[in-house]
Amino acid sequence: MSDRQATRCAWAKNERLILYHDTEWGIPLHDDRRLFEFLILEGAQAGLSWHTILQKREAFREAFDQFDPTRIAKYTNPKIQQLLKNAGIIRNRLKINSAISNAQAYLALRKEFGSFDEYIWQFVQKKPIKNRWKTHQDIPCSTKESDAMSKDLKRRGFSFVGTTICYAFMQATGMVNDHTIDCYRYKELA
Repeated sequence: MSDRQATRCAWAKNERLILYHDTEWGIPLHDDRRLFEFLILEGAQAGLSWHTILQKREAFREAFDQFDPTRIAKYTNPKIQQLLKNAGIIRNRLKINSAISNAQAYLALRKEFGSFDEYIWQFVQKKPIKNRWKTHQDIPCSTKESDAMSKDLKRRGFSFVGTTICYAFMQATGMVNDHTIDCYRYKELA
């Protein structure tokens, strides 16, 4: 479909967001490292726009060792100080510390379940929830599934995983299809 003919979700308003919308958002994701990346980026987004995170995504990847949880889990104060000076990322000490503790919790969780994918997809019974939203305003910011995910992640030592962050994570990784029904991606992913 050409860009001129495509009807997209209302939030895809610039080139970067359109590319993300068309090629990533809502596609079921089962790769552990990419799921971890989205979890960290969604937490980093708290209080900011997703566009800001996408602008800084490559810098995040470089700064956080391509989101290798084994390496991130071992970060010490010198690395934290380096990250706090990196203008390419969100320089928030709480969010940086959260990425480290989340990597540690992630590794423990992966050991228990065999993979993060196995664990995280249980919140939607291992298949995407297919919603039918007419407008962007109809889409909730949390659901009982994101509530359950948030509660369990927090219990396991994760932070920056409130229910709204978890729901955004679910949308991004295709655990829910929240493309509006007029969006061309809705039918492709339904």
